[in-house]
Amino acid sequence: MNKEWSTLNKTMQLELKKAGTYKNGLNTLFTLRDLLMNEIYSFKKELKRDDFNAMPYMNADGYHSKSIAYSIWHIFRIEDIVAHTLINGDEQVFFSGNYYERTASPIITTGNELVKEEISDFSAKLDIEELYSYIYEVKKSTENILKSLKYEDMKCSVLAERKEQLIAMKVVSDDENAAWLVDYWCGKDIRGLLQMPLSRHWIMHIEASIRIRDKLNK
Repeated sequence: MNKEWSTLNKTMQLELKKAGTYKNGLNTLFTLRDLLMNEIYSFKKELKRDDFNAMPYMNADGYHSKSIAYSIWHIFRIEDIVAHTLINGDEQVFFSGNYYERTASPIITTGNELVKEEISDFSAKLDIEELYSYIYEVKKSTENILKSLKYEDMKCSVLAERKEQLIAMKVVSDDENAAWLVDYWCGKDIRGLLQMPLSRHWIMHIEASIRIRDKLNK
């Protein structure tokens, strides 16, 4: 893992645990997310459209077996779902911003159910410009939600009715590769959600995307 990202991630986790450093923890999280977002924007500057669909490690084990377009979609669909449906209980950016049509996506899910060529086919259908508009809005809206949270909220569990709403929305596939996500997220408290889908999850997929990019540039 990138040393700077790793250090920020560890610092953030420690700071969020104590009331006296909670605000610092949020600021550290935002700093980390800004650095990671810069990497995502660098892909847009450096890569050709077809590069976003490329899967040079398709048969490997690990996040680098995906495509860059898929990874970006996956990071932010998960964040949108977790931040809005599970934490805040409001409408996802994907729906309020009409991004189903705007991105030309064939799915509304996280994409966990897709494998191999399905991932590259899915990636090729996405409108990359609109995908970047989507991720900008998701990041901004998530951070506004987080700024409204208090230290006491960190130990709160996901409300049962929000879990039921999530299931009803069908934004997580029933496929065995995806369905586990519902219980995984809903088994965490708010601090746990900040520490995984809203931070560490970013790191893992962005580092995998960098590996793909570097392979394409050889």
